[in-house]
Amino acid sequence: MAKKLIKNGIIVDGNGGEPINDGIVVIENEKITYVGNEREYQSDGAETVIDAQGGTILPGFIDTHVHMMFEYSPIAKRLETPFSFMYYQAANYLKATLHAGITSVRDALGADLGVKKAIEVGLISGPRMQLSINALTITGGHGDGYTVSGNTVDLLASDYPGMPNGKCDGVEEVRKKTREMLRAGAEVIKVHATGGVLSATDHPEFTQFSLEELKVIVEEARFRKGVKVMAHAQGAEGIKNAVRAGVHSIEHGIFIDDEAIELMLENGTYLVPTLLAPVAVLETAKEVGMPDSAVAKSKEVIEQHHASIAKAHQAGVKIAMGTDAGVMKHGTNLRELGLMRNAGMSTMETIVASTKTAAECLGWNEQVGTLETGKLADIIVVNGNPLDEIDALANNDTIQVVIKHGQIEKNILS
Repeated sequence: MAKKLIKNGIIVDGNGGEPINDGIVVIENEKITYVGNEREYQSDGAETVIDAQGGTILPGFIDTHVHMMFEYSPIAKRLETPFSFMYYQAANYLKATLHAGITSVRDALGADLGVKKAIEVGLISGPRMQLSINALTITGGHGDGYTVSGNTVDLLASDYPGMPNGKCDGVEEVRKKTREMLRAGAEVIKVHATGGVLSATDHPEFTQFSLEELKVIVEEARFRKGVKVMAHAQGAEGIKNAVRAGVHSIEHGIFIDDEAIELMLENGTYLVPTLLAPVAVLETAKEVGMPDSAVAKSKEVIEQHHASIAKAHQAGVKIAMGTDAGVMKHGTNLRELGLMRNAGMSTMETIVASTKTAAECLGWNEQVGTLETGKLADIIVVNGNPLDEIDALANNDTIQVVIKHGQIEKNILS
């Protein structure tokens, strides 16, 4: 790969400090070799120049909670869709996500090793992926797929080669299921510690898995492969159980309370808000056939969700950006930053949460998340300055250049 030099832009490096005006970023092969003022860089004339045209140069954004293998659709449509079709759809979802400026994701269930490999070998275009394979859930809990008719309809097919079924009850079953996910290639273990909005037979405040079961999941993940655990946790008791068990991140955190916040601060637990998820449920309910139960629960929780994230942020809990994309359309991820801003975060804090802190949450902070010499060249160029207008990032045309691993994946600059 030839050298690339990005110039004529404001640099927001992801660390939260003052932007660099008229800065440049230099890439050689897959890594960043220089970040700073142009006048201090000595060019050898071998660089291909990318003119940012007065825009802003940032690290590639990181979404720590996505579902790349699906977008929510009516049950009838899912039942009439051939199994393998989801892989062809996912190729479009992955490309849309990358072109939205998301260069790394943590898949919170649904993608298997083949999807990640297809990206890595260049068969399809998509963000760098960290896999959970499938989520662990209790019988009758969030993720069970059981409906009030007595039939089971999963969001995606499970228990096929490379995708173990995640349903388990009791200490020995959860131990075995954790081992199965690790065997299938899980780089993070996903567990449903509470009920949820989209499941028909529970409620976000319902507690799932005992503290003992959660501790076993964390133990198996941590001591066998050094893998962390992410917990779908919306009700306060489920959040506290998950944190006490040693989970690495709390996903959603809708009914977080003061005791849960204190526990998260003591344990260094990350919070992934996914504020966009209930908003999207209400916006798309008719279009995609959301069940009435999901719409009712979204209306119930949306204000509480906002208040909980605001309280956690004010207390100093570490926040990493995540969206639950798949519940809404892929490629709309960066709407989340405006919602985080509305919950009390500064625009710079939302950017840091979506870059540096998100990379730390994934354990990838030595490679990505900030614009620093020696890190992988995951870089985006956006029109204008998102510090002045964070909501503009929700428009994918604002994302003008996307570079992942040193390669240009999108360039719409004239």
